[in-house]
Amino acid sequence: MDPAGAAGPRPATGRARLVAWAELLRLPALFTVPGDVLAGTAAGGAPVGPRTLLAIGSSVCLYEAGMALNDWADHAEDAAERPHRPLPSGRVRPAAALTAACGLTAAGLALAARAGRPALAVAAPLAATVWAYDLGLKRTPAGPPAMALARGLDLLLGAAATGGRVRTAMPSAALLGSHTLAVTAVSREETRGGSSRAPLAALATTGLLTALLTRRRPTRLPAGRGVAATPGLPGSTRPRLPAPEVLTTALGVGYALTAGRPYLHAALNPSPPLTQRAVGGGIRATIPLQALLAARAGGPARALLIAALAPLGRSTAKKVSIT
Repeated sequence: MDPAGAAGPRPATGRARLVAWAELLRLPALFTVPGDVLAGTAAGGAPVGPRTLLAIGSSVCLYEAGMALNDWADHAEDAAERPHRPLPSGRVRPAAALTAACGLTAAGLALAARAGRPALAVAAPLAATVWAYDLGLKRTPAGPPAMALARGLDLLLGAAATGGRVRTAMPSAALLGSHTLAVTAVSREETRGGSSRAPLAALATTGLLTALLTRRRPTRLPAGRGVAATPGLPGSTRPRLPAPEVLTTALGVGYALTAGRPYLHAALNPSPPLTQRAVGGGIRATIPLQALLAARAGGPARALLIAALAPLGRSTAKKVSIT
């Protein structure tokens, strides 16, 4: 008798192991991460440079640490509700997932430290929020706000790492956090379904954010004053060219459709499959929202770069689940 076999299923090897880790780390969702930093640099009025790459690396590591830690904390529950996941199916050992979470967290903080003290000052509470969420907060009413805080801090990381104005970037962080709050609230019901309240609230949030971010912004002020951003959005008294209306409109439509349609379907029929699709749609919609925030902050080139990540995420999601 094989003692290893008696202990349970063996971890996957070769290509199957790579697929298992891609599932564990939610590879398609990874494409929603760089846009946080890029939108943060635009909102903070900072240029893209070498520290931007360090901030993106830090953001990616901390995000993936959260994915691995989430499945480690949930592997007993997943054994009953989602036995196909990498840990309950035996394709990845729980100890390996926890080790990955610790290593990725350390790497994320190290990269932030290389980007400078302001970046580390944001990355440290971001890492703490990720661990607090996965190890306890997600099962409490504080779960969705904690996830929203983490996404908002991730955007502020971009501003802090590149010498941008963190305070100026806070409105963009709040708007991104509002979207994340709505998605997380829906995700709490993805294995059970049965309630239309969360999808309806998320649909309303999507509509409000779309309306706010696509409305025309003022371009003239009395003599002696610069162009100001739309109230509630990042900006300053310095003159700044407004984002092209065609770009903001296109991104707004893309955001509204990507998130709104699955939310509506889940609200009409809150079954687990449609609720899971709503969660996936909300996660994918993060990319056009990030691009829209960057465009509104005067970074159309960064907005296009962020938007270019969406097709990569969609193609990857055909092979690996995003939730």
